[in-house]
Amino acid sequence: QVPLAESGGGLVQAGDSLRLSCAASGRTFSMTAMAWFRQASGKEREFVASISRWPISNTYADSVKGRFTISRDNAKMTVYLQMNSLNPEDTAVYYCAAGPNSRRSEDYNYWGQGTQVTVSS
Repeated sequence: QVPLAESGGGLVQAGDSLRLSCAASGRTFSMTAMAWFRQASGKEREFVASISRWPISNTYADSVKGRFTISRDNAKMTVYLQMNSLNPEDTAVYYCAAGPNSRRSEDYNYWGQGTQVTVSS
């Protein structure tokens, strides 16, 4: 298993930045692709970004491309989501997930509990 715990969410203003972290426990972290999803109130969970095991490749949703950056530190068993130029449409609960390198939430087996990001205008 790959238990996951997100942190770093909060309330910010439009244009601000936040960095989310997702700490994993489990010796298979380095062998697993990681992803971030988000779910806004009343909406379905949507893909944000993913990062493969090795060689590293990143995939982003069009809505965050150029503003968000996903990265991972295998030694710390942590994946990050740097979010810049935030806007109110980015308000959601953000989840990290471990599994295959996919844009589909149903493909991921392990999920964190989520962290709330709220962007005020």
